[in-house]
Amino acid sequence: MYKKQFEIRWSDVDANRHLANSAYTNFMSHTRMAFFAEYGFSLPEIKKHNLGPVVFYEHMYYFKESFLGEPITVGLEVSGLSNDGMFFMFEHNFYNSIGDNLAYCEMQGAWIDLKSRKLTSLSTELLDLVNKFPKSENFRIITKEDTRRHGIRPKPLIL
Repeated sequence: MYKKQFEIRWSDVDANRHLANSAYTNFMSHTRMAFFAEYGFSLPEIKKHNLGPVVFYEHMYYFKESFLGEPITVGLEVSGLSNDGMFFMFEHNFYNSIGDNLAYCEMQGAWIDLKSRKLTSLSTELLDLVNKFPKSENFRIITKEDTRRHGIRPKPLIL
């Protein structure tokens, strides 16, 4: 498991004085980008290929509170990749300083070409890097169908 440590800052807490929902999202995003960089999939490399990551969903489960000034560890495990590298899934776990699991999140996303604004497969060069990512115990190959497995579809507003 890849791990990144943070200290909960004043800007990370909400009116209840515990870690805010938005802070979990920010910590996960920062952890993912640090993970990518450590495995050669850095921002300059992504930029060179005109790619951007997009998040399809983040399903959060909260177990225990965390507070201002406390250290927090965010874990990341790669739980799914498509054969062409277009789609990815990560599992994040949040831990306090004594190892209590504070929260869990499953997220799924894909890569887009920043010029065409369409989903895109990875180049052979990037796919080689992605295939070297450490995988979770429950890792699986995912497909486009997995992006709709929860049955949620857009519903237009009828004016």
